[in-house]
Amino acid sequence: MVSLRISHVTRWLAPIAVLLLVLILWDRSVIWFDLHKVILPRPWDVAKSMWAERYVLLKGSWITLQAAGLGLICSALVGSVIAILFSQSSVLRLSFYPYVVFLQTVPIVAIAPLLILWFGNEFRTVVLVSSIISIFPIISNVTSGLLSINENLRELFYMHSASRWQLLTKLRIPAAIGQLILGLRISCGLAVIGAIVGEFFVGDRGAYEGLGTIITARQGNLNTASMIAAVIACAALGLLLLVLVNLLGNTLLRRWTKNVGFESSHE
Repeated sequence: MVSLRISHVTRWLAPIAVLLLVLILWDRSVIWFDLHKVILPRPWDVAKSMWAERYVLLKGSWITLQAAGLGLICSALVGSVIAILFSQSSVLRLSFYPYVVFLQTVPIVAIAPLLILWFGNEFRTVVLVSSIISIFPIISNVTSGLLSINENLRELFYMHSASRWQLLTKLRIPAAIGQLILGLRISCGLAVIGAIVGEFFVGDRGAYEGLGTIITARQGNLNTASMIAAVIACAALGLLLLVLVNLLGNTLLRRWTKNVGFESSHE
């Protein structure tokens, strides 16, 4: 019991200790190397900037969170549908999967200006950029989960003359839930990155006030402390999405396990 408590305390104290060490080294480095605040401000200056611009950062965080959240939802829905199609047709999978990989290799910074040209300097364009950059892990993981089913269970379904639809809904999709959650965990950070990149371009041309726009504006003003504060807010958004995905994943897995157990007990 004592060892468990020590382990639990260490689990929380170790990251805090690392954070404090980084802040101390950061602060000392500014003093030791006599760095100008435009190059690297001290942590206290960043904290003061965060407090002074708290309402701007909160508003920008809310806008970026909406864009990243909607982008993640769109990538989850579209990516899951594509993965299901790939699992049902090897011809589709072999024909289109290379292009999915190709889309992932194209730098989003290169295609973001094109998307803005086609769809305008609007919120939907930021959501689209976020979706594009975060969809590949969904397609890849869900396709793998749909195809990696237990052979014995598949033979059992065939023995009971299960239809293709029953095989998909009763076996393949339940088997892919874990992979879907894994894909969402990977994609939530990418969704925030995509939203920020989209805001870099949209913010220069339209009335947009997301975190990416704030970073771009502060860069023009050489306000490094505010830039770092906005970057910290971006990291917090990624962490928030990860926590929400973990909560959703745990809930889905628990409910699915209960349903499977209930059905199995009545067979």
